[in-house]
Amino acid sequence: MTARRPARSRSSPAPIRRWSGTNPAGPAAAAPAAGLLPAALAAFADLDAPDALELLAKAPDPAWARRLTRAQISAALKRARRRDITAKATAILAALRSEQLGQPEAVTAAYAATARSLIAVFTILDEQVKALQGQVEADFGRHPDAESCLSQPGLGPVLGARVPSEFGDDPDRYATGKARKNYAATSPLTRASGKKKTVTARYVRDDRLTGALMSQAFSAMAASPGARALYDHQRDAGTEHNPALRKVANRLVGILHGCLKSIASFKLPM
Repeated sequence: MTARRPARSRSSPAPIRRWSGTNPAGPAAAAPAAGLLPAALAAFADLDAPDALELLAKAPDPAWARRLTRAQISAALKRARRRDITAKATAILAALRSEQLGQPEAVTAAYAATARSLIAVFTILDEQVKALQGQVEADFGRHPDAESCLSQPGLGPVLGARVPSEFGDDPDRYATGKARKNYAATSPLTRASGKKKTVTARYVRDDRLTGALMSQAFSAMAASPGARALYDHQRDAGTEHNPALRKVANRLVGILHGCLKSIASFKLPM
C-alpha cells in the first residue's frame, strides 16, 4: 500500500505546464548546462526561463559563470520582467560563485559548447514561435466565433483559437451543452451496475482540447470570481486539484456552448 500524497492547499493550486509561445524546448537546451554547472540549479528556479537561458548562454561553464557581473544579471532579469531584481541578482551571484565540484577540462569544454549551441538554436526557434503566434492572432480575429470565444474568462488569442479548432466549426455538431462537455471529456463518466455506481474522469479524449480547457480553467480563476468560487467550493468539499479544476472547465464549456449557439459574448460573472 502506497502512501497518499498530501493534498495541495486550495489557495495555491498547482500550475499547469502550458504552451505559451516562449522557450518551447528550453529544458533540452538547459540540461547540458545544468550537468556542467550544478550551481545553476540553485541559482535559477526554472532553467527554461528566458533570463536563465540568456545567462547560461553567456556563462555555460563555471569559470564564465563566476565572471558574470551584477549589472549583467540585473539586465537579464529586467528583460524577463522579474520583480525584486536586486534580491534575485544577489542570490544568483552567490549561487554561481559558490564552490562546486568540477569536471575535467575537456568535458567542461564539450558541455559548454553543447549548451551554447542548443540555446542559440532554441532562441531562433522561439522567435519563429512568436511570429507564428502573431499570425494565429491575426487570422483568428477574422473567425466568426472569435468574439464569443475571446469573451470567455481564461481564453486569449492562442487558447481561444485552439479550443474552437478542436471542437470543430460545424454549428450543429453538438445538439446540447452536455454533448459538447462529453466530447471535451470535462464531464464525469458514470457507470452503474446493480447497487454499485462509480464516477470517473473520461480518459478516452482529445488531449489537445482537454489540455486547452484545463489551461483556460486555471487562468479563469484569476479573471472570474465565479470560477474561483467554484474551485474553492470543490476543494473545501475534499475534491483534489485536478478534479476540481475539471469542474471549472466543465462549467466553462457549458457557458461557451450557450454563447456559440446564441452568437453572443459572455459578459456576466459565472
